[in-house]
Parts: sequence; structure tokens; C-alpha cells
Amino acid sequence: MKTASQYFLQELEQAIGDHPDKVNILAEYELHVHEWMKEEGAESVDNYSKLIERLGSPQEIALLWRQEAAITPKKTQWLFVGLNIAMFLGGVILTIIYNVFSWHWVEQLWHGLTETTFIIMIVYTLFWGLLGYEIGKEFGDGGRRLLHKTFIVSVVPNLLLMYLTLFKLIPYEWFQPLLNVPFIMLCIGFTIVLYPVCLVGFRWGRKLSV
Repeated sequence: MKTASQYFLQELEQAIGDHPDKVNILAEYELHVHEWMKEEGAESVDNYSKLIERLGSPQEIALLWRQEAAITPKKTQWLFVGLNIAMFLGGVILTIIYNVFSWHWVEQLWHGLTETTFIIMIVYTLFWGLLGYEIGKEFGDGGRRLLHKTFIVSVVPNLLLMYLTLFKLIPYEWFQPLLNVPFIMLCIGFTIVLYPVCLVGFRWGRKLSV
């Protein structure tokens, strides 16, 4: 007859399936089971309900490890890159629609956005702080390189648009009345602080991951 620990580990092995870190996970939980057996005493080794109350069911444990395996550096990187590109393309599409079509609701939206540019910049800066926070929380110290790479890739559309606009390689008048010296300097200033904001978020997230 199988003991509670044997049954638990067998169920866990089946529940984990083909997880890439399966061997280490099983070894870790085998250690936890042995520690539990020492605490409970030999007379309680067949009490399966107490074991899963202490460690969780094999199915719950397997689910947690599958979720963790799904969070990879590459996926995290492209999630934020994709979000930034989506916002960038959304702005481009809105600009084209506003200047090509005479749609009343688009004009209202455009004027509303141009009157709240500073608030939009603050929210956008917080987005970059969230980027650093999530990477720090998920990957700890090992995420610093990922943060740097993600930032570089994500900021390219911003710099490209700034370059095309400043050198009038795209219709300059489309961005009126925004394109004045104070606004341009404000954009440059916000762009400069994006990486420091990322680092602050990263350090905050890293502390929570410990």
C-alpha cells in the first residue's frame, strides 16, 4: 500500500507533465514531504489530507509551475514592446484620420487630447515605470539586462517619430498646434527621463520579488 508521500509525489509527477524543470520541482517537493513527515511523526505518514493541507494539492502546485513557466523574458519583452507599438500606431492612425477625414467625433477627440498632452505624458511615463516594475518583480536582479533590451527596442518608434517630425520628413502641419519650442523641449525632457523611471520601477519590483 502506498504511503501518503508516495501517492502525493506520484500525483505531482503526473500533474506536472512535461514541464522543463520537472526533475528539480519533484526533488524540491520530495524534500518538503520528508520535512513534513519528520514534523508529523511516523504515525501520520498515511494522512494524505494533512499533507495536501500543508503543501497544496498536486494539481494546484502543477498549475502554479505552469503559470510561472509561461512568464518568460522573451514574452515579457514583446508584451511591452507590442503595447508601445500599439499606442504608437494608434496615435499615427488617429493623426491620419483627423487630417484626412472631417469626422466630428475625431475632431473632438483630437482637441481633447491636444489639451491634455501633459497628463498623457505623465500616464505614458508611468507606463514605463510599470515596465520596470514588472520585470523587476518577475526576474529580480537577473532582469536588468532584459529591462535594458526591452527599453531600447520599445523606444525606437518614439525616437523615429521625433526624428521624422523635427526634420519635417512627414507633414509638419499635421501636428499643429503642438509643434512649438516649449512642447518639443518637453517631449525631449520626458524621453530622457523614461529610462530612469524604468529603473525606479525595476528596483521597486525587485524588492517585492525578494
